[in-house]
Amino acid sequence: MTFNFDYKDIARPPRELVDALAKIGSATLSSELSRHMGIRDAHIRGPKPLKKGRTIAGPALTLQCMPKREDLYGDAEYDNPEQQLHRHVLYPTKPGDVVVVDARGDLGSGIFGEMMLTFFAGRGGAGVVIDGCIRDSAAAAELDLGIWVKDVTPNYHAQTNIIPFAVNVPIACANVLVIPGDIIVADDDGVVLVPIGLAPKLVEIAGEHAEWEVFSRLRLAEGGDMRKYYPLNAEGEAEYKVWQQARGRSA
Repeated sequence: MTFNFDYKDIARPPRELVDALAKIGSATLSSELSRHMGIRDAHIRGPKPLKKGRTIAGPALTLQCMPKREDLYGDAEYDNPEQQLHRHVLYPTKPGDVVVVDARGDLGSGIFGEMMLTFFAGRGGAGVVIDGCIRDSAAAAELDLGIWVKDVTPNYHAQTNIIPFAVNVPIACANVLVIPGDIIVADDDGVVLVPIGLAPKLVEIAGEHAEWEVFSRLRLAEGGDMRKYYPLNAEGEAEYKVWQQARGRSA
């Protein structure tokens, strides 16, 4: 097989934009993308956190896998490891990047193992999202890295049904279109794709939503009426504006 490594690095969004999305969280981002931005379902289904309690957000480096054909992709890759495209998606890593892999939902191939994930973490990568598996999962879980996968396996990346095929191209990760450089936000609720062109407006809209939810949560914890505070009715909205002003925020 002839390998073409002439791929482009991604255009990365401003870090403050990415950090703002991380603070909002996947649940609010998903709902606001649907309600206000026309993206009905931005949830990348299937991948779950290998270790809970972590939130990541960052631009996507993408790896596309395809069905394996032994005449095109055989054992010769180990004669020259640089033929392994899943290595090349990691090479451009900059701090905060997220590697997203279209692994076709395959449960028989571990896309990355401990050594490659260690390299990625050492370069400052934020995390990986794979609609498939990794291997060396116990060691991987100890890395300073967010990992969202469908499952784990002892198999290596091309052992069974798939092969790495292209780097930094548009992919369908769990049937969600991911363009290189789009922003991925992942936490315990799941993984959400934020199209880069919609991100600034989404931060504005979702940030407002997140703030009134802080107010509503306080009132509900005090025994307040959910019909008044979630969502805010007219009376609750007026009270919220007073609360905002008392905190020095514009209503």
